[in-house]
Amino acid sequence: MKFKDALSSQEKQLFKDAIGKVKPLVQDTVQHNKKVTKQKVTLSKEAKQHASFYFSDEFEPDLSQQGPMKYVRDGVDSFLAKSLRRGEYAPDLILDLHGLDQQQAKAELAALLFACQKEHAHCICIIHGLGSRVLKNKVPHWLVQHPDIMAFHQAPLEWGGNGAILALVELKDKFAKSEY
Repeated sequence: MKFKDALSSQEKQLFKDAIGKVKPLVQDTVQHNKKVTKQKVTLSKEAKQHASFYFSDEFEPDLSQQGPMKYVRDGVDSFLAKSLRRGEYAPDLILDLHGLDQQQAKAELAALLFACQKEHAHCICIIHGLGSRVLKNKVPHWLVQHPDIMAFHQAPLEWGGNGAILALVELKDKFAKSEY
């Protein structure tokens, strides 16, 4: 039995009397256009070389192998790592390293950190993936070496979980003055 047949004609009339006059809704057919702007940050060869100067493949920092990957620079509040873990920061820039080899990933990371200063991006997300774990192990080692990195932590699930790192970047004023 269908629902519309479940009501008697007397019940249907009682419902119509209780509701009163009704005006049918007019369907809204307005199409809202989303403006999606992708900013392509182009860096000079000189800027990339300067930014990649900080990274050494030989350096082995003393990072904890137990639990999630995390780091807080000396002189910085250790609560920042906890805030990153909780997802209290949303990344301003995201770098996806899937499909890149170690040297390409290092160059892209250097360019990202340079772009952070130019674009005033305080929080970044670096998606290294899991794969053969080469980039998963190298990215934290490179980040520890850079003087602008204040803290990083394994990303929460909404930003990549085990396959990503959220990092906080200390912004310098030298770029802010030159742009305005």
